[in-house]
Amino acid sequence: MREIVRSTVWILLLCGSVSFSSGEETQFKVDGKVIELDESNFESAISAFDLILVDFYAPWCGHCKRLAPQLDAAAPVLAGLKDPIVIAKLNADKYTGLARKYEIDAFPSLKIFMHGIPTEYYGPRQPDLLIRYLKKFVAPNVTILNSDAEIKDFVDNAGTFFPIYIGFGLGESIISDLALKYKKKAWFAVTKDFSEDTMVLYDFDKAPALVAIQPTYNERNIFYGPFEDEFLEEFIKQNFLPLSVPINHDTLKLLKDDKRKIVLTLVEDEADEKSEKLIKLLKAAASANRDLVFAYVGIKQWGDFADTFGVNKKSKLPKMIVWDGDEEYLTVIDSEIIDDGDQGSQISHFLEGYREGRTEQKKIAGPSLIGFINSLIGLKTVYIIVFLVAMLMLIRSLGQEDVPPIGVRPQTDEVDAPRDEYGPEDKED
Repeated sequence: MREIVRSTVWILLLCGSVSFSSGEETQFKVDGKVIELDESNFESAISAFDLILVDFYAPWCGHCKRLAPQLDAAAPVLAGLKDPIVIAKLNADKYTGLARKYEIDAFPSLKIFMHGIPTEYYGPRQPDLLIRYLKKFVAPNVTILNSDAEIKDFVDNAGTFFPIYIGFGLGESIISDLALKYKKKAWFAVTKDFSEDTMVLYDFDKAPALVAIQPTYNERNIFYGPFEDEFLEEFIKQNFLPLSVPINHDTLKLLKDDKRKIVLTLVEDEADEKSEKLIKLLKAAASANRDLVFAYVGIKQWGDFADTFGVNKKSKLPKMIVWDGDEEYLTVIDSEIIDDGDQGSQISHFLEGYREGRTEQKKIAGPSLIGFINSLIGLKTVYIIVFLVAMLMLIRSLGQEDVPPIGVRPQTDEVDAPRDEYGPEDKED
C-alpha cells in the first residue's frame, strides 16, 4: 500500500503539485515552494513527509533573511526528486513553545526530520551544495557497485560532506544494519567486481576489505576484519573524523558526538610549514591510538578558542593538552611543550605520560565545547536582554517621577549657556 501511495505522489508531482492531508484542516502541497508552518500544522507536517528540512527563523534575524532565498532556490529541485524532500519554515520567535520543544537557541536553526525524528543540520547552505547534501538522506542505505566505473561515479557523486565506506568483496548483509544505523553520518556501498588498479587506488592489498574514505582530507583507512558487528562498528565510528581534526565551528559540532578524549595541539599558525610537518606526525600518532581523537588549532585561525586554554601569542608553542570536550583538560607534567627536536618522540613521551597519569588537571577559562557551538545569540539570551531592558525602563520611569515634563526646563538663576545643535542629552538610548 505504501508503494502505491508513493507512486501516486510521484505522478502528481510530475503534473505540477502534490498535496498531503492530515484531517480536514491541514493540507500541504509539494509544489516546489517553502512551506510556512505554525503551531496548528507543524506536527502534521513532520508526520506527513518522510524527509523534511525545517528552518527555524526569526523575522528580525539578518542571517535568516539571507538564508531564505537560498532555501527558496533549493526547494523546487528537492521537490522534484524521485523521493521528494520538502523544505519548510517556522517563525520560532513567535511560536516559542515549538522552539523550546526542539531546543532552538540560535537563529537560523535547521533541523532534518526523518519520519518525524529530528536531527541537527550541519551541512552547507548554498542551494547547489544543500541539494547535494540532502540527497544523501534519500539514497539507498547500501549502494551496490558492479565495476570500477561505478565505484568512481559513486565516490565523485558522494561529495565531500560525509565519510564514505566501500566494502570490497563484502556482502551487503554484513554492513546493512550499520549502514541503516549511521545513514545520517556516512555513505555506504559494496562491490564484488573491481580491478587491481582500484586496489592500488584505494590502497588495499586483499579482499574482503572495508575502505573508509575522508574526501575532505584525502585520507583512507583499511579494515580487514574481523567483520563482526562489534569490531566493524568501532572502525566505522572511529573514521567519522579524520586522523587529525582541525578545530573550527563545523568540526566542533562533529566532536560533540564523539565520546573519546581529545588530544589537542595548539600552534601559532596551523598553515605554516612547521605546523604542517607536526600535523603529519599527529596523524601517525592518531593511527596508533584510535581510542583518542587528535585535533589541532592555530592561534592565528581561532585565537579566542586557544585563549580558553591559557594560550596566546606570548605562549611557548606548540603545546599539547588532553581535553574532555567540556570544562576540564589535562597537561602532562614536563611534556606539554613540543620543541624543534625529535617531535615524534616528544609526542610519544606526551602520550606515555598521559596514560601513566603524570598529569595536572585544569579548568578552561571560557565556554565548553557545547558552549562554543551555542555561542551565537539565542532565544534565552534574547529573553534575558528583553527582561533587563524592561527592568531598566521601569527603574528609569520610577526615578523620573519628580522630573519636570519634557520641554519644561527647571527654573534657575543661571543664564543659559549656548550649546551645539546636538549634545549628549540628545542621544537616543
